[in-house]
This record gives sequence, structure tokens and C-alpha cells, in this order.
Amino acid sequence: MNLCNPISSISPAMVRIPWVTCCLLLNLTIATHAVEWTSLFDGVHLDGWIKRGGNATYQVQDGVIVGTTQQGGANTFLCTQRDYDDFILELEYLVDPAMNSGIQIRSLSKPDYHNGVVHGYQVEIDPSPRAWSGGIYDESRRGWLYPLKDHPKAQAAFQQNQWNHYRIEAVGDSIRTWVNGIPAADLRDSLNLSGFIALQVHGTNRKEPMQIKWRNIRIQDLGKHRWKPLFNGKNLSGWHALPGGKWEVVDGAIRGTSEASEPRHGLLVSNQTYDDFTVSASFKVTRGDSGFYFRSEKSGDGVGVHGFQVEVDTSYETGGLYETGGRAWVVEHPADKKTSWYRKGEWNQLTVSAHGQRVTVHVNGQQTASLPKDSGRLSGHLALQLHGGQDMWVEYRDIEILSKP
Repeated sequence: MNLCNPISSISPAMVRIPWVTCCLLLNLTIATHAVEWTSLFDGVHLDGWIKRGGNATYQVQDGVIVGTTQQGGANTFLCTQRDYDDFILELEYLVDPAMNSGIQIRSLSKPDYHNGVVHGYQVEIDPSPRAWSGGIYDESRRGWLYPLKDHPKAQAAFQQNQWNHYRIEAVGDSIRTWVNGIPAADLRDSLNLSGFIALQVHGTNRKEPMQIKWRNIRIQDLGKHRWKPLFNGKNLSGWHALPGGKWEVVDGAIRGTSEASEPRHGLLVSNQTYDDFTVSASFKVTRGDSGFYFRSEKSGDGVGVHGFQVEVDTSYETGGLYETGGRAWVVEHPADKKTSWYRKGEWNQLTVSAHGQRVTVHVNGQQTASLPKDSGRLSGHLALQLHGGQDMWVEYRDIEILSKP
């Protein structure tokens, strides 16, 4: 049947919708249902799952998975045997009001990381008065990434002593959660883009056992995002230099140098412009003040470009946001404030996520800047900077953009 044929059966309400709009809505509905749901639990067996960690137990009782605490020991996880990349996960759970639990996603267990401890993103199950159910915690790694202390509607969504419903969407570097239909976490983080899913029973010293139950666990597999190189490691193809300083490829890295006598800001600019993107790069600053520009435009003056730059230099201002030709510092870190996450004079990892008006910056996995609704440009070039009037030596490598094949 042709769904956009006017002869087809139409409700009176639909008659008021413009016909092109109707067709678009129908096509979107078809696209939404193109990915089928797959059950991760058949209500009978734990086939496809493996236990890791502590001494808690997992059993199937009356068609649900029951996790039971045991006194002492570490956190325990019931993990899917396969990994998932982009997906939508839905499930229901009923948790003892006195215990803590969570849903691991894109998680890992590797012998070379703390003897195989489960680590990665966890969607919190928190029946305590703190009420952070639906927040995102980085298990056995960075700690809280998205607490819910400033989200009262999300905190109120969890229902004590009742079955609660979670929806978790992980697409590219975006992770979003819903608790009983109420939006909770909305995170941009690309440290892990793939890993297993796991049901957690948190370790406890309480002698009396506590339980959590899970049911209706299903997933839509949405494929995979991949990192695509923007620098080939051999030459500057795809980039062009503006006057000021010198850019060259040395040992697989882009090296930028200039002398203090050079007044101009030397820029290496991407040939292509980008609007929404997530870009990753490694950098090392030996001398001087550099920057990683995005959504920038050529200015035709000694500055070279106007736009946003992530501060990249030998000080602890690195990771801040500065708008050249505009607002100056938008997110500033004190230059003398030492941090545990920046490695001066060594290779560091930078990630910039810019989607719509939302901008998020990470350095070595640490969020250093977050603008939920920025008023700046929404498109422009990427660029690497050599600051004028300084003795400069900076290197970049592994410049990549996140894309869906």
C-alpha cells in the first residue's frame, strides 16, 4: 500500500495536517520502527550473561533476574557476553530501599586494568534520600560524570518499592537516560564508545541479604560510530597554513614552530568547515601558547582567525575556552592552579564536542569546559595556533572526527 496515497484511509484529524507533513511523519514512523527490539533475557535462563567481580548471586525466579547481596566483597556484575556500541536499552527493576545498584553500559574488564575490575559508564540506581537514580557514574575510574543534584524533576521520578523503567540511549558520544519517562542524564563523553552491558549488585557489609530484580530487558542495536582521521600522519593534505610560523610533519605528528620575533599568529587551518562534530586530538606543548580552534572564520589580520579556541599551552589554563575576536575568556582556568589530569610537556588527549549550541571539552578524560547553550558561531573551520610574539614549539597528532559509516 502507498502510505502517501490520498485514497488511503485517513482519520478526520489527519485531514488538517498538510499532505507533505503527513508523508514525512509516516516516513519517520517507518524509520523509527526499522530497528527491531532484541530481548537480552528470555525469562528462563541466563544464557548470554557472565558474572564478574564480587560474591553476590544472580538467579532467575518467576521470570525475573534476582540479584542478592552477600556480606563483604566487591561490587558484583552480571555482564553480557558481547559488546554493544550505539544502542537504545530499556528495562525495569525493583530494588530494596536500603541497597545501591546500577546498569553498566559500554563497560570493560581487562587484565591490565586493576586486575580485570569492571569499569565504565554506570547508570545509577539510588533509592537513598540523595535520589540520583538515572545519573551517570564512571565505575572504578573517574567517579561521577553526571550527578542529579540540580535536577529535581529527575530526582523525583524514581518510585520507591515499585517497578521502575529505564530508557538509556547511547549514540556516538551522547548518553541520555530517562527514569519512568522523565529525562535524567544528558552526557557528552567519548572515552568509551563500545563495551558490555551489566547489572550491578553493590558490595555491602550488611549481614541481612538485600535484593534487586530486573525484567523486560531489551535493546535496539543502532550500529557503530567510528573515529575517522583528519590528519594522515604523512603530510598536511586537507589543511593549509596562514602566514606566521612554520608547520611540518615530523615522525607522524604535525609540528608547529615560530620565533618570538614573529608578531603574527601562525595558523594551520582545515580546508573543510564543520558544524556539529566531535573531534579528538593528541597534543604536546614544549614551548609557548597554542590553541585548538573550532567553528572559526578567517579574519584577514595578524590574528588569522576569529572563533572559539580551546587553550593549549604549558600552563594550567589548558582546557579553557577563549573566543578570539569576540568575548575573550568564556571558560577560564587559573594558570597557576595545578591539576592531576594535565601532563605538562607530555602528550595529552583533547576532545571537543560541539553539537548545536552545546559545547563540551575534555582533556585526558576530564571535563574542562561545558557550555549547554552557547551563543557563538555554529559552523566554521578547525585550526591549530602558534601564538605570535612567543618562542613556539607545539605538536599535534591523531586528529580524528567521530562519524557514522
